[in-house]
Amino acid sequence: MLKKTLCFSNSARLSLRLGQLVIENDQGVTTRPIEDIGVVVLESGLINITSALISTLIENNVAVITCDSKHMPNGLLLPLNGNSVQQERFDAQVIASLPLKKQLWQQTIVAKLRNQAAVLEMRGIEAGNIKSWSNRVRSGDPDNFEARAAAYYWANIFPEIDAFIRGRTEDSPNELLNYGYIVLRAVIARSLVGSGLLPTLGIHHCNRYNAYCLADDIMEPYRPYVDILVLSILDSGEYNGEIDREIKRVLLTIPTLDVKIAGLNRPLMVAASMTTASLAKCFLGDIKRVVYPEINA
Repeated sequence: MLKKTLCFSNSARLSLRLGQLVIENDQGVTTRPIEDIGVVVLESGLINITSALISTLIENNVAVITCDSKHMPNGLLLPLNGNSVQQERFDAQVIASLPLKKQLWQQTIVAKLRNQAAVLEMRGIEAGNIKSWSNRVRSGDPDNFEARAAAYYWANIFPEIDAFIRGRTEDSPNELLNYGYIVLRAVIARSLVGSGLLPTLGIHHCNRYNAYCLADDIMEPYRPYVDILVLSILDSGEYNGEIDREIKRVLLTIPTLDVKIAGLNRPLMVAASMTTASLAKCFLGDIKRVVYPEINA
């Protein structure tokens, strides 16, 4: 069953009763089965949440996202024990050889570049160079085709914006991309934990201050799905530079976006679990390739 994403933007009291999430607000009292929930976004600063509820959400592998005073996601809570054979998979991940991690990164970048090329072609933008680079990526991407592709991709994806610069603090529509990527990161991190892997220990990213290096690695081929969603928001003409409730509602559909993976159409959250499960098998030596989604232009 597809897990739901809940966002709390107004004052509310959230508690636990008989295994149910209890929501008390101005509209009254409602309940939600916790087993149906995949992501919870705590946006309002006026939310009261009980420790018993937090503990139960974590036990059920619900990704809990907190937000700052500007209502932008700034924190993520995940379980410490997410899989029955977690120690075995931790061990395999920790002792993974450098050649294996470089091969996994090569596969990741190939998948990312192909999806970026597909997005550009969907917009009628030439992407032959990125497609060519995706066929030339070597183990570990020593030629840095990821950066080359990014430079071309961001220079062309928003043709109506003069000299667009992709960055966390740069001009619009970066705020839409930032919000979407944080939701995506939470979905990937949740799936990694569910597959018995450490989200901290990356195959490429290794920032000492980053607790989600592996999530940042594995989400790369999924980023173009967020880009497509942002483009659809801009195309609608309804975005005025403010991430209001309706825009958030659209961005929070990311876990349910339809993606093609292993020849099948699956919700993104399900696809993420397939990707992380295959990654765990790669660490264990059972298979050699990570299963990533494919965008068809």
